[in-house]
Amino acid sequence: MHPASGRLLESDDEIAALLAVTRRVAVLGIKPAWTEKPAYYVAAYAQRAGLEIIPVPVYYPDVVEILGAPVYRRVADVPQPVDIVNIFRRPADVPPHIDDIIAKHPRAAWMQLGIRNDAAAARLTAAGIDVVQDRCLLIELQRLGR
Repeated sequence: MHPASGRLLESDDEIAALLAVTRRVAVLGIKPAWTEKPAYYVAAYAQRAGLEIIPVPVYYPDVVEILGAPVYRRVADVPQPVDIVNIFRRPADVPPHIDDIIAKHPRAAWMQLGIRNDAAAARLTAAGIDVVQDRCLLIELQRLGR
C-alpha cells in the first residue's frame, strides 16, 4: 500500500533509504548499447550493482531486448511491480509519460541529472509516488558503494 501522498526526496539520506529497498528499476527512455549514451550506461551500471533493469525505450521500435531483458513500450505494460521508474527524457518531454507512470504506481520516479519538471513531480507526489529530480542513479549508487 502506498501513502496517500508521495514526497520529494532531496537529501542524501532519503535517497539512500530509497535505494536500500530498490530491487527493480524500469528505465524510461533507455537506449541500446551502441548509442554509448548515459541512458544506456547508467542502466548497465545499475544492473551490475545488482538491480533488475526493465527497459522501456521511447524510440528504437525494432529493438526487442536491452541488457538481456525484454523491452516494454509503456511502463504500465511491465508485468511485475517496479520500485523506481528512472526517467531519461528532456524535462519538457516528461509530462506525456506521467499517466503511464501513475498507472504502474512505482515506489518512486527518478528524473536523471539535468532533468527537473516540478509540475510533473507535483502530479506524481499527489498520486502517492515519491520523486527524485536532477540526480544521477549511477552517481548515487557509487556514493553508496554499490
